[in-house]
Amino acid sequence: MGKVETLGKIDRKLLVFGGPYSNLASTEAMRSKAAELGICAGHIICTGDLAAYCAEPRQTVELIRDWGIHVVMGNCEQSLAMEKPDCGCGFDEGSACSVLSIGWYQYANQAIDLDSRRWMGELPRSITFQIKDYRFRVVHGSVTSINQFVFPSTPTDIKSSQIKRADAEVVIGGHSGIPFGQVIEDKIWLNAGVIGLPANDGTSDGWYMLLEPVDDGFLASWHRLQYDARISHGSTLAAGMSEYAQALTDGLWPSMDILPVDERANQGRRLDIAPLHFAF
Repeated sequence: MGKVETLGKIDRKLLVFGGPYSNLASTEAMRSKAAELGICAGHIICTGDLAAYCAEPRQTVELIRDWGIHVVMGNCEQSLAMEKPDCGCGFDEGSACSVLSIGWYQYANQAIDLDSRRWMGELPRSITFQIKDYRFRVVHGSVTSINQFVFPSTPTDIKSSQIKRADAEVVIGGHSGIPFGQVIEDKIWLNAGVIGLPANDGTSDGWYMLLEPVDDGFLASWHRLQYDARISHGSTLAAGMSEYAQALTDGLWPSMDILPVDERANQGRRLDIAPLHFAF
């Protein structure tokens, strides 16, 4: 599982989000929202992929580092730290996602300085903590693979197998860009969603998740992050990544190569995710 960061027992509200994706405006909005909610940096976790599709990778990474929150290593951090030739996202060779990734990864790779690469290389591969009697493990892709895509429609046996390897009751994953929560027998898979791109639902909003201890367990709730996407649209368009600039405002991914059939069918449908109460 690689390096593990342990936070211990959490007795107050925790904020989780993923994929800042070089989107400085959305990351600034997330930091402002956390302050508005009264959640300090020590109770905030990012599931990785700080630098990706948008135009301000250096500034976004610097903001995250200055903020002092907990960050799980994503495949983008791993690739940038090791100065790999590609993002390591797990896209099929020759797919639209793979072709588009060449441009944004080269852009990010040129912008990130050596000190930030070293910091990325020291990030944990997972973060563990406990709420009540529930043990949590936060990963980027899956427990065994940093770039495995896990979606709402991913078969439950795959999720169940991964949770068994986690030594936890709850796994929080990132990477896929789609927020969701699913109970699998007596275990749980959660994804907070991402803030740097919309969730392919026809809106410009990002997503984050709150975890809150309650008397008999914990409550997971998903929330839209609204910000002025026109700012990032303009900078991303000027940087030559027009497909992702368009996605920031129309809320539709430029390619759905990685998506299973069910998620493809949901493109452009506004997400509505009800809170989940997990009790002993």
